[in-house]
Amino acid sequence: MGTITQAIANNLTTGLGGAGGVNFRNIIINGDMSIAQRGTSFTGISSGNGTYPVDRFRANFGAVPGTWTISQDTTVPTGQGFEKSVKYDCTTADGSLDAGAFLLFEQQFEGQNLQYLKKGTSNAESTTLSFWVKSNKTGTYICELLDTDNNRGISKSYTINSADTWEKKTITYAGDTSGAFDNDNAASLRLFFWLAAGSTYSSGSLQTSWGTRVDANAAAGQVNLADSTANEWYITGVQLEAGTSASDFEFLPVDVNLDRCQRYFDKQGGGGVTYGTTKGGYFVKHSTTMRATPTKTCPVLTNIAGIFGVGDYTPSSFSTNAGTENNKITHVILSGLPSSTIGIFSTVKADVIFLDSEL
Repeated sequence: MGTITQAIANNLTTGLGGAGGVNFRNIIINGDMSIAQRGTSFTGISSGNGTYPVDRFRANFGAVPGTWTISQDTTVPTGQGFEKSVKYDCTTADGSLDAGAFLLFEQQFEGQNLQYLKKGTSNAESTTLSFWVKSNKTGTYICELLDTDNNRGISKSYTINSADTWEKKTITYAGDTSGAFDNDNAASLRLFFWLAAGSTYSSGSLQTSWGTRVDANAAAGQVNLADSTANEWYITGVQLEAGTSASDFEFLPVDVNLDRCQRYFDKQGGGGVTYGTTKGGYFVKHSTTMRATPTKTCPVLTNIAGIFGVGDYTPSSFSTNAGTENNKITHVILSGLPSSTIGIFSTVKADVIFLDSEL
């Protein structure tokens, strides 16, 4: 069972690490799958890369490799301290994948959080990936690291040996002495858990050493998890750390884990007043400093405004004032409010404004 890392609240940074450090040694954020701000179950998924069953981890599809329900689940390995996992459940099978088909579970990482790995130097650190996995579909699966700054990749395989049994897997990747990560807040590294791969990504030989990424070598040998509606795949306890051995999973306090996730996705409300004729202005403070100025959406408008003396109200539209936005605050504008309420205090309900600065 892992140990609880003591967070130093006054000195908290995302992705803090050092090659010999203890605190925040896990490069992965939300590796215990415990935070799921967007929802906990997504059905009918067959394309795109916008499905986040838990924070920081997304499903990524190409060329429709079947149809899936992807969810946060309570099935976990016994006695390991985990409460949540992610589950892929095939609902429409594809036994003959298109050449360009792929099915992934992935996380991306900012380059500025990876500088201690010393990639691109003679002192480049090895990294070790560990995780718990379970599936009825036994066989060979691929985990790939992709350096997006330099188009370099390395892939390693693991085997699910026993059907429907939680197994812990550990994979070590050598350090890469070529191609330094950019020192900025953009995506520099991606971790792919491959679940299905068409011939475009599997027709070559597995690229087990760092080199220029060759698509055909990325997932050679990967089983097709999409070949039956009986297939399921679970994962939890994902840890990626510097070094050649896996340490116990680094459990973080829930408030620290949530804070790290909210750098990339946040849900908020706000307060302000109605003005003009039928508009309301609201300043929304982000829970933490976000990675970049976020994309703002308001998926549901019904009764999101609370107007003093009027009650819940449904505006006609949602927008933001781009001139006042940054990674700490958002200025929201609701239109279509009652013209009789000018100057009256109003609110936008909590958790209805989605702020997204994912990589």
